[in-house]
Amino acid sequence: MIQWFSAPAKINLFLHILGQREDGYHILQTAFQFLTLEDRIGLHLLDNGIRRTGDNKEIPEMDDLAVRAALLLQQQGSIARGVEIHIDKSIPIGAGLGGGSSDAATVLLALNQLWELHWSLDKLAHLGLKLGADVPVFIHGRAAWAEGVGEQLTPIAPNTGWLLVIVPNVHIATAEVFGKSTLTSKPMPIKIHGLQSSFGRNDLQAMVIAHYPQAAGVRTWLSAFGNARMSGSGGAFYVPVNNQQEGQRIRQQCPAAWSGFVVQTCNRHPLWKKLQAGYRYADGA
Repeated sequence: MIQWFSAPAKINLFLHILGQREDGYHILQTAFQFLTLEDRIGLHLLDNGIRRTGDNKEIPEMDDLAVRAALLLQQQGSIARGVEIHIDKSIPIGAGLGGGSSDAATVLLALNQLWELHWSLDKLAHLGLKLGADVPVFIHGRAAWAEGVGEQLTPIAPNTGWLLVIVPNVHIATAEVFGKSTLTSKPMPIKIHGLQSSFGRNDLQAMVIAHYPQAAGVRTWLSAFGNARMSGSGGAFYVPVNNQQEGQRIRQQCPAAWSGFVVQTCNRHPLWKKLQAGYRYADGA
């Protein structure tokens, strides 16, 4: 029997690059918020082995973060059982919306219960960090202010609403973007109470626009409808809209070469209610 679990997209409300560690990871400040757009992860328990099913030709199986998450948890948890993973993709790949990291986090959260490991969220997040800097926020399941390499999380509750998201027809690899980024100055860290005033600035945006003409085109077009902001390492850009109808009206004007969707922001992972009984949250929620 296949059991299905949600893996939501995210946006970065801002992204400041403060420096780089010796291991290559960048030190940053950012704020994450979830979207109602989501992948669906189907898990079917096996006696042994881990495999992926479905048509996911864009990402080789052993490069898929969802598969790597299952293998890592199996190894670290000394689990003999296996799982078959099916991914119903809706989140664009290479768009800065966290699809791969979210898939990995959902696999860790779900298998933690299905394999009866019952690890804490902190332990799962520490493991997830080995897969990617965005994985911990999906593990903890709350909109968050993030520091360090993205693993130092403080829950926040930014306003929710409707967004129009436009994605260029280009895959932008996170590692490639960070590899090309250079710090022309040393930005000053901001305090969490200054969060609202920082919304909209993304230190990777100028580099992405300079190297990816498709992303530059999206920003120029979308800026006619509001303050177009890039999420993560791009190339998705988003603008707030008043309601779903307004967003759909603008989306219908989008050039055919790009994809677009209208979504709501949210501050809780959709799995939170389903899985909360299996975890202890630090604040008792």
